[in-house]
Amino acid sequence: MEAAKLPMSIIIVGVGQAEFDAMVELDGDDIRVSSRGKLAERDIVQFVPFRDYIDRTGNHVLSMARLAKDVLAEIPDQFISYMKTRSIKPNPAPPPYTPTGLGVHTQI
Repeated sequence: MEAAKLPMSIIIVGVGQAEFDAMVELDGDDIRVSSRGKLAERDIVQFVPFRDYIDRTGNHVLSMARLAKDVLAEIPDQFISYMKTRSIKPNPAPPPYTPTGLGVHTQI
């Protein structure tokens, strides 16, 4: 519960044939995690069962790419949610880089 107040994300990959019902609940995609009557401030857990990513054709590169895509999918939204709850706004973009000594030249 306290971790949901911190700028962090937790990724859990379930390995093996076990039942992962508790991990799915901890993931909090459908229902916000709560403890002792208090709701977690935000969803910071991403859980995926590894067995769902085993490619039956033997293409392990494709399997790992899909796994990586799905475990990392929620992190941007988790980060934005943390920043919004604290009213932290991004700094303005810096001006474009111009190398010194290479000023803009015009031809006449």
